[in-house]
Amino acid sequence: MTDPVRDGQRDPVNDWRRLAGTAVLLDGFHALKHALRFGAEVPVAVAVDRDAALALADELAPDVREELDTLLTEVPQASYAALVPRPHPTGVAALAVRPSREAGLARLRRLPRTAPVVVLDQPRNLGNAGAVIRLAAGFGATGVVTTGTLDPWHPTVVRGGAGLHFATAVERLDVAELPPGPVFALDPEGEDIRGVRLPDDALLAFGSERSGLSPELRARADHLLSLPMRPQVSSYNLATSVAMTLYHWSLAGARPRA
Repeated sequence: MTDPVRDGQRDPVNDWRRLAGTAVLLDGFHALKHALRFGAEVPVAVAVDRDAALALADELAPDVREELDTLLTEVPQASYAALVPRPHPTGVAALAVRPSREAGLARLRRLPRTAPVVVLDQPRNLGNAGAVIRLAAGFGATGVVTTGTLDPWHPTVVRGGAGLHFATAVERLDVAELPPGPVFALDPEGEDIRGVRLPDDALLAFGSERSGLSPELRARADHLLSLPMRPQVSSYNLATSVAMTLYHWSLAGARPRA
């Protein structure tokens, strides 16, 4: 095993502890891979088995293999386990610099937009929020905005998003601060989405998993839409609802963004 101190390199454990309070935890190989692909600044990355991590890169991510070879430092299992709240099966973790809020807000507010913004109104489940961010990145959405108390950059959300926070704008805002654009909010009493064309500058709003749309978001909505659903089925999972809505938007001829 490489000893970074013995080899004259910086100690990644000390660097980690110095940066952990402000950096974004990239938990696992796939989160690190995605973050690097979308330009994240990664000051420290560790692996329990460096050779195994690079072999995984050869197989799944040759485009970032060289960068991983430069970044990854091998550390003992005990050191790795002490750095992360829940060890990942790949034995890889990294810290990334969080994108500036100013840049994220500018991206969300810029018009014209070529893809919608997803709004999660007072979400409660960290894993659901991460899954939505992963979906939004895959569809090339402009960004994901959350209202309420949930931190969209919480480590559990980033883990659920597989590091794809760096592929789209992710911010928390009040309803009054939402980016410009018509708000299409999903609600069981709304118009059937199948008869509506969603514009590229839309804000696609989804209510809390438990209580639906907040009064503030409902008042801000320009349109209420409903997803097709069999009678006596109460609801879809939040990520499923977002996926269905983004897919409907994509059918209007939207092209994936580079």
